[in-house]
Amino acid sequence: MKRQYSETTKKQKNPPSGAHLGGKDIMEKTLGVYIHIPFCAGKCAYCDFYSLAGHEKLMPSYQHAVLHHIKEYAPQLDGYLTDTVYFGGGTPSYYGADRLISIFNALKKYGHVLLDAEVTAEVNPDSITKADLVRMRRAGFNRISVGVQSANDALLKSLGRRHNFAAAEEAVKNARDAGFSNVSIDLIFGLPSQSRDEWADTLNRAAALKPEHISCYGLKIEEGSQLYIYKDSPFMPDDDAQADMYLYAVETLSRFGFKQYEISNFARRGYESRHNMKYWFGDEYLGFGAAAHSYIGGVRYNYIADLEKYSENVLSGQNILDLREEISDFERASEYLMLRLRTTRGISEKEYVDIYPCSMDKTINLLRFYESHGWAVFSDDRWSFTPQGFLLSNRLIGEILETQTKQRTEMTKPWEKPEEAVQRSQMTLFDRKPQEVQMFRGI
Repeated sequence: MKRQYSETTKKQKNPPSGAHLGGKDIMEKTLGVYIHIPFCAGKCAYCDFYSLAGHEKLMPSYQHAVLHHIKEYAPQLDGYLTDTVYFGGGTPSYYGADRLISIFNALKKYGHVLLDAEVTAEVNPDSITKADLVRMRRAGFNRISVGVQSANDALLKSLGRRHNFAAAEEAVKNARDAGFSNVSIDLIFGLPSQSRDEWADTLNRAAALKPEHISCYGLKIEEGSQLYIYKDSPFMPDDDAQADMYLYAVETLSRFGFKQYEISNFARRGYESRHNMKYWFGDEYLGFGAAAHSYIGGVRYNYIADLEKYSENVLSGQNILDLREEISDFERASEYLMLRLRTTRGISEKEYVDIYPCSMDKTINLLRFYESHGWAVFSDDRWSFTPQGFLLSNRLIGEILETQTKQRTEMTKPWEKPEEAVQRSQMTLFDRKPQEVQMFRGI
């Protein structure tokens, strides 16, 4: 039974050579692909994302479903060149190198993957071996993201992590020995009872591993996670302590040669995450797997966050969509501001006005006010936040969106209030990596 796609998707099927979509020649369009692997060895104390422990028996059927989904969607990939592939979770390494390679091979068969594509897999030190890494590198994976989180073994144990820092060091060494020249490390600050000195030690020891990329995420305790019952505990670092740790990370990593390019991400020159940049710059991407998201042709799709139902429905041709949302011009304009201000590249008034014809005079005045407080900076005709501004980004971006809303009412559809469009934009989650944590709330 063939699955029924939306009318928008049908229209994109087998587009003619040279067809135009979104203002570009379709043969020039690039695409990111995200594969969600929801399996893990055990749920970490801070995790509220869609991941499942103890469901290994469902791995074969899930693999079959994802491969079937990719093959079925192949006609939609005609004319697109895949330049980034990202396996996130969950814990992709726990799923097994052979299964990951099989999925990647299917993408290469159907998805026109470029030879220089960035191909990333998230791995945990306790579920990846040197032999796995060798096989993955030979298959075409060229970037590994290691979930280190902390150099403090006691903290790791309290979080339910199944490795110590020595295992993380070994995982990075094994990745190098396997031929990976692009290694990223994930770290979390604001952990229970974590002091700034402990955070400083983690940063120093992580930098000593000489990765090309480091992500530093402030812990945000979400309802549904095991840590939620300790949300108001005195053992949890408060907002001021988290802010101090964040600014210390920016300063320390800069000394080690890592340039901040997004709120939570730091890289050596040329090693910024190309895949995650697609989210922040509003580029198109396709997701496969339970709970995966897609954005293509001006439409955002979310697949159902139910592993068994996803697998059953893919194989039986039934609906797998949890959400289908056409993004209006107003929402795209709001997301341009909201997402690009997450990056150090920031926003350009000329760029914005060229794409979304609307004055930014009041917003520029607001940015000048932020500049006077040390929260924003204007350089090379672009506005961006400073590290201090990033700490307040939730509040500042909210003020910017509210200000810009008042200048875009002429573009509002009759049935859509601009305030509602802004609220939807603010509620949308774009970060796919890491799955475990989000940037901490603005202070």
